[in-house]
Formats: sequence, C-alpha cells, structure tokens
Amino acid sequence: MRRVVITGMGIWSCLGTDQETVCDALYHGRSGIGLDQDRLVYGYRSGLMGIVETPVITKQMLDRHTRAGMSEEAQYAYMASRQAFQQAGVDDDYLRQQEVGCIFGNDSSAKAVIESANIMDEKHDSAMLGYGLVFQALNSTVNMNLSTIFHLRGVNFSVSAACASGSHSIGLGMMLIRQGLQDMVLCGGAQETNHYSLASFDALGAFSVRMDEPQKASRPFDRDRDGLVPSGGAAALVLEEYDHAVARGATILAEVCGYGFSSNGGGISEPSDEGSVTAMTRAMKDAGIALDDIDYVNAHATSTPLGDKCEAMALDRMFHGQRALISSTKSMTGHECWMAGASEIVYSTLMMQHNFVAPNINLENPDQYSDKLNLAVKTIDTEVNCVLSNSFGFGGTNSALVIKKV
Repeated sequence: MRRVVITGMGIWSCLGTDQETVCDALYHGRSGIGLDQDRLVYGYRSGLMGIVETPVITKQMLDRHTRAGMSEEAQYAYMASRQAFQQAGVDDDYLRQQEVGCIFGNDSSAKAVIESANIMDEKHDSAMLGYGLVFQALNSTVNMNLSTIFHLRGVNFSVSAACASGSHSIGLGMMLIRQGLQDMVLCGGAQETNHYSLASFDALGAFSVRMDEPQKASRPFDRDRDGLVPSGGAAALVLEEYDHAVARGATILAEVCGYGFSSNGGGISEPSDEGSVTAMTRAMKDAGIALDDIDYVNAHATSTPLGDKCEAMALDRMFHGQRALISSTKSMTGHECWMAGASEIVYSTLMMQHNFVAPNINLENPDQYSDKLNLAVKTIDTEVNCVLSNSFGFGGTNSALVIKKV
C-alpha cells in the first residue's frame, strides 16, 4: 500500500498565525478565547469566541479581481495554504507543472449569503450584487478559490460534514493518494468567524455564557461546562505519497496512516458513544496498530454537556487501563467547527515534533464519566510517536485519524 505523509502545514487560528506561535500557546496552555461585543449587539446570548487575526491580503499577493471572490474563510485558507506549500518546498512552477489536488472541509458561508439578501431587500436589483458574492457564498468557496489561485489541476471538491469536515478531507485525501489517483493533495478545513455565522447554534443554547471569564469558558470534560465557544480560521496540510516526497527531497513531518468513519443513525444533534467507538476502531485497524501503540488522543470534546459525556464513555470503553494520554485542545481554541479536524492534526503534529502533550485546561472538576480517563490537565513532556484524533459532527458524522512519527 502506498504510504501517505505530511510534508507541509499551515495554520491561521486564535492561537496564532504561524507554527512557532501556535506551538508555544499549546505548550503553555494559553487560550485564544475572548469576548466579541458585535455578537452581543447582533442579538447573541453569548459573545464568546476565538479571536482570530484578520488576514491582510495585499495587491502584491493577489489581484483585486481574485480578492473580490474570496469569502472570509477562503482568505484564512489562503494564508494557511501559503504556509503549507512553503514548508513543503512547493512553488508556483511546481504547481503549474504537476497535478496537485485540493480537498477542503467547509460547511457554511453565511456572511456572503446574508449580505446578498440584504442588498436585494434594499435595492431589489440583482445587478447590485456585483461580481464576487457568488463565489463567496457557495460552500465550495474555499477549494474553488485555492484551486484557482494556486493553479491546482487535480481533485477539487469540498467536504461538508459539519464539525468533522476537516478530518474527513484529510481521510479522503489519504485514500486518493493510497489508491494511486494522486501524488499530492492540499487538504484542510476552514471556518468563518464573522458575527453572522453560527447564530443558529447560539439559538440552540449550544454556546457557553461564562462571559465574565472568557478564557475559562471552554471546559471540555469539566463537570461545570455549560457549552462550547465558537472559533475558526483555517488549517492546511500538504499530503504526499511517501516515495514521491523522498524523491524530491521533502521534509516529512508525520505519516497519515489511519482513517475511520461512521454515522450514528440517530437524532440529528445526538452524539453516540457507539458511533465514536466504531470510527476510532476503524482508524486503528486501518493503521494496523493496537491500543498500546497510541501515545496521545486528541479528543473532539467541545465542552458541551452531552457531547463530552458520550465521547468520555467511548474513550473509557477503548482506553480504560491503557497508557494513552487524552486532552482536548478545544479548551484553548474553542470549537473551530469545520476546520477543527484539520487544525487538530496540525496541533497534534506539533506536539509530536516537540515531544509534549498539550493540557486540557480549565479541567477543575472532572464529571463522573471523564474522571475515569487518563486526562492531561497540565503540559506533559513526553515522546509522542502515535496520535489518534477524533472529530464528530451534527447529523451523526464521525471521523478519526491516526498519524505517526516517521
């Protein structure tokens, strides 16, 4: 079987906009959560969110025509992808000469849709919508922009699978490379952070309202958690066939060796410990590893009461008595939604490279389900050779990935 490796990574998140800053935040348990007054003015119950730096994309980087068609999440993804290609040693000449694919996770583009509707309500003239909004409004806004900007001529589509979108994009990219259909695929996930996005989540009461202490609001596995904190940005990874990477002298960051998936088949917003176990088991079987091989589990745990409970039950079924350390980086980042499955592979790879496990911060009182788990409540300096990363989403979609040090 063809092996699949990561040769480049890019990150644009509330923890930072380069790998060094993000790695430092992970190591020191530094939260990127803050309070956004615009959300409260707009009518949200909660103004909590991950504070993500706005990209500055100049005319020297991209022409005005191209920028006009880029949604917020496409801008994040562009900045992350630039970093990933640079680290992979892939320049424009290479991209023009080779067939490189693009699969990105994205499940909304609210701002452009709402802005279009507002213009139509006011002007009653579709001509006033201009050129760019159509390309910003589609769920495929990220991969269509990236494929155009970087001259990518391989596979080209979006994965819309709620909060597992970014993870599934990596799994699908890995499968295409394994099957010999592609040698290199740009994969990742992106999530808009504007105040139009995710208002419906707020309506469901899904968000934490612990606004007096924003950086303590995201509390995965903690007994006193009261909901997730929305966040976003983008993460990008260059996946490549192992021999192809070696032949061109690329630095190999990690190997993607397992992908597992499942669907719960239950209520549209109901998590399932059974579905979680199925995805994790399939990923490990695909990777050809045993439970004792796993050093670290990057949990999906978003800080919601029911979601964390079900995942804790699944993790206890799988890892009770095992040595694997467990934490949720969402305690620092909040829930990065469509990008989370990709960003958490970036975070896990950084831990692998620098030999530590990031802490599950704000875990003061584990509940009855999580107190059985081997949770890292502080940074642990240890060798990390094999990681299992979980991502679950509305509609019962589950994804698990296994990465290993090479």
